[in-house]
Amino acid sequence: MTESSQDENIEMLTYSEVENIEGFIGNFDVTIRKKARSVDMSKCTGCGECIQKCPTKVPSEFDMGLGMRKAIYTPFAQAVPNVPVIDRDHCLKFQKNKCGVCQKVCPANAIDYEQQDELIERKIGAIIVATGFSLFDWTVYEEYGGGRYKDVITALHLERMLDTSGPTEGKVIRPSDGREAKQIVFVQCVGSRDEAKGVPYCSRICCMYTAKQTILLKDHIPDSQSYVFYIDIRAAGKNYEEFVKKAQRESGTVYIRGRVSKIYDRGDKLIVQGSDTLAGERVEIEADLVVLATAVVPNPDAVKLAQMLNMPYDQYGFYTEAHPKLQPVESVTAGVFLTGSCQFPKDIPDSVAMAGAASVRACAVFSQDELTIEPKIAWVDQEACSGCFNCMDACPFDAIISEEYKGKMVARVRESVCHGCGNCAATCRTKAVTVKGFTDEEIFAQIEAPFLKEEVEVA
Repeated sequence: MTESSQDENIEMLTYSEVENIEGFIGNFDVTIRKKARSVDMSKCTGCGECIQKCPTKVPSEFDMGLGMRKAIYTPFAQAVPNVPVIDRDHCLKFQKNKCGVCQKVCPANAIDYEQQDELIERKIGAIIVATGFSLFDWTVYEEYGGGRYKDVITALHLERMLDTSGPTEGKVIRPSDGREAKQIVFVQCVGSRDEAKGVPYCSRICCMYTAKQTILLKDHIPDSQSYVFYIDIRAAGKNYEEFVKKAQRESGTVYIRGRVSKIYDRGDKLIVQGSDTLAGERVEIEADLVVLATAVVPNPDAVKLAQMLNMPYDQYGFYTEAHPKLQPVESVTAGVFLTGSCQFPKDIPDSVAMAGAASVRACAVFSQDELTIEPKIAWVDQEACSGCFNCMDACPFDAIISEEYKGKMVARVRESVCHGCGNCAATCRTKAVTVKGFTDEEIFAQIEAPFLKEEVEVA
């Protein structure tokens, strides 16, 4: 991150979001909203004096609410750039016009309460989409407490606990009372492979990070005991199966094949009820902490971004590649490339490999003076075009524009954007639009060809 921020050929826009994208490969017009952080980045030295003196504390999103942050903050210690932002929803200066201590103590005079959002426009040749994923809202599972029990957490909560620079400084504790957890139960497939309440697909990463966390727990708390309720262990990677066996053999993790039917509290403990389908018996475990492996789902705004980029997406909201085998990192919109879990759940090795592939494909766009396109694209006979623009409404890729021709407005196809889907030709009333290679004459010739061959053979 530091190298990227210092490279003269990289412009890093943090605390920003894409507002609009227009254009086509090699010529995208991107509008970016650079949000007002109320801190002048050109003046800020990252000393942190403002953060130390700020009186307002709110739950930290990065620490999953396990720790607190100030109203002026950086999301985590290694954030790049090391420039804080003021959370206006919780800042006393913005909410009650009081305080203002950060401005008073800043030695660089970098605090600017009058700063406003800024719209930035950039000309872009290629786009790589790496927007990641979100986690399934497990509170729909009433049998697991539905969010009522503080000691039922997600794997991401535990990940923050295990981090020595995290909110608990590496101590695995019960959020309810702060005591160290000794008996930990992991529940797999919470939201995954569940058509009734969750999603039917496998989230792929859960089996492996659960095994990792049980090993780390044994390192942090030598006398701890971990139990894992699972449906199937899906460890389909290099040495993955051996890693799971290591968790069982060296860390003493007990794997129980079966579903958890209910979690409830009894005194200061959580009781986890389930079944061991291999032993054919009911299981009841007294736990200090229950960790849920929640499903990987698309980000809430994934569909909005896909529509902005004219990309298809599946029924869940994951982006669809042009071809799963031949074009795994390319979208159907030329010049837009996909990587990471915006496509589907991926682990770190897969994400790294796809990121490299997407980067190479983007570089290929700039390595040639002229672009090569498929010959099967639409074209408009402007003499016959009536200017109704039904084709423009039907085009899912914004490949058709209007222009003046002999004193009238007619349609024209931007060849670099067209995918040859044929929607425009199907909706044209005057048959002015056709797809090259699929004219009526060519299609009729293909239909007639077998019959003509039969006539020759009979003769």
